[in-house]
Amino acid sequence: EFLFRTGAYKDRRTEDSPQLVLLDLKLPKVDGLEVLRRMKADPRNRMIPVVMLTSSREDRDITESYRLGVNSYIVKPVNFEQFTEAVRQLGLYWLLMNEPPPIPREPR
Repeated sequence: EFLFRTGAYKDRRTEDSPQLVLLDLKLPKVDGLEVLRRMKADPRNRMIPVVMLTSSREDRDITESYRLGVNSYIVKPVNFEQFTEAVRQLGLYWLLMNEPPPIPREPR
């Protein structure tokens, strides 16, 4: 709901968009590729960087993720400590080092 401005978030401002989306292929209600497809089709969301963080090493999943516009595809480490370190490093890169495109502001 938050990303697509539905329900309680229908009046959310563009500048309140996330700076990064970590997305898994396996989600409880919808396929991660479908979320990615919808994000990249929405002009308000298409510039938000998306990192696929998943357990799948399948070539078809990797290829389809990049075809749909994912910015990075990372296979989750199985070990919890390695996973938390990977997420920490992802945050450092994407939120501190990477220069994202400017998000257009909506008229007030």
